[in-house]
Amino acid sequence: MAKHLLKLPKMGESVVEATLTKWLKEVGDTVEVDDIIVEISTDKVDSDVPSEVSGVLVEKKFQENDVVQVGQVMAVIQTEGEAPEMDTETQGGEEMITQREEMINPPPPPSIELSEPTPDFEKVSQTVTEAIEMVTPTSVGSGNAFYSPLVKSIAKAEGISEQELATIKGSGKDSRVTKKDILSHLKNRNDLTIAPPETTPKEILSDADLSAPDPKVEKPASTAGGGDQIIEMGRMAKLTADHMIKSKQTSAHVQSFIEADVTRLWDWREKVKNEFMLREGEKLTFTPLIITALIKALKEFPLLNSSVEGDRIRQKKAINIGMATAMADGNLIVPVIKNADHLNLVGLAKAVNDLAQRARSQQLKPEEVQEGTFTFTNIGNFGSLTGTPIINQPQVGIIAVGVIRKMPAVIETAQGDSIAIRKKMIISHSFDHRIINGAMGGQFIKSMADYLENWDINRPI
Repeated sequence: MAKHLLKLPKMGESVVEATLTKWLKEVGDTVEVDDIIVEISTDKVDSDVPSEVSGVLVEKKFQENDVVQVGQVMAVIQTEGEAPEMDTETQGGEEMITQREEMINPPPPPSIELSEPTPDFEKVSQTVTEAIEMVTPTSVGSGNAFYSPLVKSIAKAEGISEQELATIKGSGKDSRVTKKDILSHLKNRNDLTIAPPETTPKEILSDADLSAPDPKVEKPASTAGGGDQIIEMGRMAKLTADHMIKSKQTSAHVQSFIEADVTRLWDWREKVKNEFMLREGEKLTFTPLIITALIKALKEFPLLNSSVEGDRIRQKKAINIGMATAMADGNLIVPVIKNADHLNLVGLAKAVNDLAQRARSQQLKPEEVQEGTFTFTNIGNFGSLTGTPIINQPQVGIIAVGVIRKMPAVIETAQGDSIAIRKKMIISHSFDHRIINGAMGGQFIKSMADYLENWDINRPI
C-alpha cells in the first residue's frame, strides 16, 4: 500500500494561501482520479482541488475554514502501490511508531542545573514568547472568541478593535470568526453602529489627525461632524488600487481615440440574434463581435501583444484576451479567454458569457484570471461615451469601447453627400509609449474600426 499526499496547488505568483471552505469527501470514502476532494477560496476566486490518484481518503490535515499555505498537505489518500510517498513530518517502519509513541508519552526532559542564566537567556526567552504569541490563536474575554493569525492580521490592517471584533458572529467551528466572516463584516461595516469610547474634548481627533493617525488611536467607522463618513477600503479594493498606481508608475500611458460607424454590425446582430439564441442557447452580445475585431488588429500589429521585461520586449505568440468584468460587490476582475484567436464567433460568444457569469458569482478558477496578453473593457455597458483605461500590467495596451449611439452623419454616395442616422461608438486605446509609438497606437484602433464598419451584412453565424 502507498500514500499520496494531496497538497494545496500553486494558484499564481501573488497567491500564497487559501481558505479551506468545504470537504466533499470524508475519511474512509473511496476516491477516483479527478474526483473533487475539497473546495478552497482565495481573495479573488473559489476553486476545487481534485484527486490525482484513486484510493481511499484516510486522513484530513485541516478542518473547514482553516487557512492553508500553498504546498501544505491537506489530506492523505491510501493507494495501491509498493513505495509509499513519505510525508516530511513522518518516517517509515519502526521509527514512525517510535516517534508517535514519543509524541503521545514524551520522555521526561533531562534535568540540567545552571549556576546562573547565560548572558542571552532573557533575550532568547523573550523572542520565543513573542513568536508563540504570533502563532497562537487569541482569546478575548471569557467566551470562546478565538482568532486565527489570519483574522488578527486582517483586523489589524483594517483598524478593527478587539471590541468590534467581538461583535462579529463567527460561522466556523465552535462559532469562531473565519476569514469570510471578517470580510463580510468589512463589507457591511458602514451599516453597523459601534458605540464610540468616552472621550474628553482633548481626545477628539481633528481633520489633520485623520490624515496621519496615531497608531495607538482607533479610527472610528464614521464621523459625525458635518455628516461626513469615513469608509474603509476592503482588501480587494486596496489590491486593485495598488495595482493601478503601479501601472501608472511603470508604463508611459498614452491614449488614442476613434469613432466607428457600427451600423452594419448592429443590423447584422439584430438579424441573427434570435436564431443564435435558438441554435446555441446563448445570447449574442456585442462583446464577442468587438473582440473578433480586436483579435484581427492584434494579428496585424503583433507588438501590441507584448510585455516589457527590463530592456527587452517579449512578443507573445498566444493571444489571451482579458475581459474586464464588474462583480456584484463593485470590485473588478479580469477573466482571460485563452487562445482567443483559435475560437470562432460561436466559441467566443460562449466563452464571454461563461466567464462573465462565473466572474459575477465568484466561481472563477485561479488559472482563469492569469496569463492575459491584452485587455478589453466595455464601459458602454454603464452608459459611458468613452474613457481612458489603465493598462493591466505587464501588458502594453488596453481597449475600451463606449455606448453605441444614434448620430447624424454625412454619408458619401455616388449620387452625392447626404445626412443619415447612423449608429456610432467611440473606441479608446491606452498603450505603453515605451515601446508603442503614436502612429502604431492610432493605426491599431483604425484597423479595428475599419473591420467593424465593413462588417459583412450577409455573414453566416
